[in-house]
Amino acid sequence: MSNKKKKKLTPIQQEYQDFAKAREPKRKVLRNCFRAFIVGGFICTLGQGLQWVFINYFNFTEKTAGDPATAVLIIISILLTGFGVYDHIAQWAGGGTIIPITGFANTMASAAIEHRSEGYVLGVGGNMFKLSGSVIVYGVFSAFVVALIKITIQWLGGM
Repeated sequence: MSNKKKKKLTPIQQEYQDFAKAREPKRKVLRNCFRAFIVGGFICTLGQGLQWVFINYFNFTEKTAGDPATAVLIIISILLTGFGVYDHIAQWAGGGTIIPITGFANTMASAAIEHRSEGYVLGVGGNMFKLSGSVIVYGVFSAFVVALIKITIQWLGGM
């Protein structure tokens, strides 16, 4: 808690805040990072494996194999969300499940499932992008920043 907010508290409230902070369980940061790394790495490895399968068994090129591999990852994450498995994986792995493709599909599917009782248009259609809207906004903004960096590097004579 910031000092500014702490000054507004009464002495009893400050004492309670100190008491609560002393008994708050410590976060296991290293363990959480390891779990996120393992699950995020597994999702990415699965995507690479799918891409390899499409190249070797379905005669896709390296450029075109990414699209069906992405589609399969989306379908898998939607099915896992629908069956309630994705939430358990996300609770165990934390940030490891927010790989853009699977995390986006999970937010879309979970919002659709949650609001299906309100109807398809106003419930599913109207609320599906509430959770994933921030993903779209930050994704577009990040792409803009990366494009600016690339243009600046090219303007300076690099790459």
